[in-house]
Amino acid sequence: MKTNLLIAAGALVALSACSGAKTESNLTASGLDPQKFVDEYRGDSTALFVLTNANGMEACITNFGGRVVTLMVPDRHGKLTDVVLGFDSIQAYYPENNSTDFGATIGRYANRINEGKFELDGETYQLPLNNGKHSLHGGGDMGTRGWQYRVFQADQLNDTTLVLTLTDADGNNGYPGTVEAKVTYVLGADNDLKIAYEATTDKPTIINMTNHSYFNLSGDGSKPVTDDVLWLNASNFTPVDDTFMTSGEIVTVEGTPMDFRTPKTIGRDINADYVQLHNGNGYDHNWVLDTKGDMTACAATLENTTNGIRMEVYTDEPGVQVYTGNFLDGTVTGKGGIAHPQRSAVCLETQHYPDSPNKPEWPSVVLRPGEKYTGHCTYRFTQVPEAAE
Repeated sequence: MKTNLLIAAGALVALSACSGAKTESNLTASGLDPQKFVDEYRGDSTALFVLTNANGMEACITNFGGRVVTLMVPDRHGKLTDVVLGFDSIQAYYPENNSTDFGATIGRYANRINEGKFELDGETYQLPLNNGKHSLHGGGDMGTRGWQYRVFQADQLNDTTLVLTLTDADGNNGYPGTVEAKVTYVLGADNDLKIAYEATTDKPTIINMTNHSYFNLSGDGSKPVTDDVLWLNASNFTPVDDTFMTSGEIVTVEGTPMDFRTPKTIGRDINADYVQLHNGNGYDHNWVLDTKGDMTACAATLENTTNGIRMEVYTDEPGVQVYTGNFLDGTVTGKGGIAHPQRSAVCLETQHYPDSPNKPEWPSVVLRPGEKYTGHCTYRFTQVPEAAE
């Protein structure tokens, strides 16, 4: 494996070689300056890596937090559109400047764990509390950081494939076992971004990885996504209390605003007088997928009817967390100096259910020595033609 210093240099060479995706000033197709991502964070070197396919699609990814910075996809007229929120420089991603999960690889455990506690093989473990009285996304404090604030080792294999690896030591954020994790990003010929997760451990532990991209298919992060049309292949969801913690129930979406089995706009029911929407400040819930781990079965779709960009989600995970940017409030300024108001993005985080370590009846998140954790998610982009008048 290359050292981080060599990675940074290699990334710049790769960027220079891909002249078809750059302007004369060496910007990416999405307008990023790769030099603004070359830095050192707590002794580790950061860089920007550019993936392209034969269709002109581009994904820019930084090894800081394994984050998707830009994702350029064609609309119905062939115009490339950046469909994710992010920042123009690496410093903006640092938690000292912006505490966001934009585009991040989340680990060791995605989503919430009740009061930051879980029991494994008779031993109780305490995690840092960084979300009220709960632990969220593996911990985000500045002492022992969640993976979204860690620098991954990186190896760009070719124009379409980036491999990121991370060693998470025994005891980091209170988790047992030294975990060796790998994330592989592949930009496919079918205009899809494939994400594959792997991990091993030297002690029994828990793991639940996901990607936390904030999608705005319009390409304008100043606009709400409430008019985008969402479909979920899910007949049930896991309700939460007013601290966003799952109750342990799995309940039907039938007759509730949580029912997306027939496509509808995100905003149609988001302000309904319904306890789960009050508890989540909008949609911030885990849906139980009907796909049963079948990667060939579509788990969700999201469509912008104005530009025709349609995103399909495929996964072998049992659930998907839908978060509608409820806590964006205009105070975070992203790429191009655009401020992001409430509900200006939606996250579709494929995952195991929140707080699964404390709910043994749910699919297990336990990883033991000699086993390999794997997970997969594909975001595929197509275009919907304009309706005939």
